[in-house]
Amino acid sequence: MTGAMRMLRRFGSAAATVVVVAACGGGATLTTTVTGTPAGGAASSGESLQAQYVSVVKATQPEVVQIRSDTGLGSGVVFDGAGNIVTNAHVVSGATSLQVTLADGRRFPARLVGAYTPDDLAVISIGKGHNVKPATFADSSKLAVGEIVLAVGNPLGLQSSVTDGIVSALGRNVSEQQGVVIADAIQTSAAINPGNSGGALIDLQARVVGIPTLAAVNADVGGTAAGIGFAIPSNTVTDIAGQIVREGRVVNSHRAALGISIADSPSRSGAIVAAVQSGGPAAKAGIVAGDAIVKVDGNQITSASDLASALADHEPGEKVTVTLTGTDGSTRSATVTLGQLPGS
Repeated sequence: MTGAMRMLRRFGSAAATVVVVAACGGGATLTTTVTGTPAGGAASSGESLQAQYVSVVKATQPEVVQIRSDTGLGSGVVFDGAGNIVTNAHVVSGATSLQVTLADGRRFPARLVGAYTPDDLAVISIGKGHNVKPATFADSSKLAVGEIVLAVGNPLGLQSSVTDGIVSALGRNVSEQQGVVIADAIQTSAAINPGNSGGALIDLQARVVGIPTLAAVNADVGGTAAGIGFAIPSNTVTDIAGQIVREGRVVNSHRAALGISIADSPSRSGAIVAAVQSGGPAAKAGIVAGDAIVKVDGNQITSASDLASALADHEPGEKVTVTLTGTDGSTRSATVTLGQLPGS
């Protein structure tokens, strides 16, 4: 009923008659009856949502900690009752000392248990016996675009800060620095600021659905792009952090690899093969150092980051067609059975 005009008025809790005048020709008037909403219904609904926000924040703030090191400041999430805390690898990278401040103000020194840079995740520990509150992690595969989420962390050192937004998109492959690609990332409109890294993205059931890691950068004006942040999905977090806690390292990354070291070149397009792992997938396919990978399954590759993003869409064991240019300018294709990205 394009262009239709609707006139509605609330009449307490009684049934209301709504007159809909069709603008599609003929001058017909249709009358229907709908159940009215009490005048205070909207307010009651709003108050209920507000109460849920307050309840969720109260429940989850003790699960999020501040991490201070000699290299910077970030956030973390209590992973278990043994004092293990999951955070971003870049929050603790290069640190020689770590201090954790709980939401109640208690402070403890921490040690690094292990880190896995490809997924930008790390686990640190303050040890047992501190009566910490572990977070509850949701199944991130069940997330839907439009769900309300809250980001809890320590932006700019402001401890236990909360922002809200929605799940804006799912399944993003997001490039960080040095060729790190966050696979299957959650995009959110909840504000992510420096210091939020490693904190918690929470749903309205007080469950962690992701670990905020970075905000998008607006290349045109510089600085971060408002309302575009990214989080590592909770299923990845529990898998990788769980391996680090059990094994001290990641033993199964679930991520595809070609078995090469790659670099960018100012004079050549593509991802330049700097070194080839002996007996690895690329070596078996005849790829050699000096080749430039310019396509994967027909998708253009212009840089090392492009290649990392392309591989994030694949699983170990899959076959891909790689297009290469040699140092002599020749072009050829190779079929590669992907291996697994090594653990930490």
